[in-house]
Amino acid sequence: MQQAKTAYALARLPIGFSFLGHGLVRIPKISAFAEGMAQSFEKTILPYDFVWGFAFLLPFAELLLGIFLLLGIFMRQATFAGIVLVCILIFGSSLQENWSAVATQMFYGLYFSLLYLFADYNGYSVLNPQNRK
Repeated sequence: MQQAKTAYALARLPIGFSFLGHGLVRIPKISAFAEGMAQSFEKTILPYDFVWGFAFLLPFAELLLGIFLLLGIFMRQATFAGIVLVCILIFGSSLQENWSAVATQMFYGLYFSLLYLFADYNGYSVLNPQNRK
């Protein structure tokens, strides 16, 4: 059981750092990021203001998910939220016909699904010190 908990904790790290990094680099330039994302959807059915608002919130969601994953807290909720977020991103990338982004996002969705499936093995969580054994 200890090996499974360690493996799960190690599996959280790559995706956790990825989401943390996405949020950290985008927040300082949030306006430019939101503007660029909104402009990239000009030829889709999504309204500019809707995309701009979503793009303004996205880095904070990514940052929060990254923190939860790295700390091993609220894993079922965090992985579920991650899957929902990735589905939204896949929809947007599909509207743009950005199939390489869709492929990457599908990998993230699979990764989140596996973390959700095996969340009972979550160890080394700051909220569950008894799971460290």
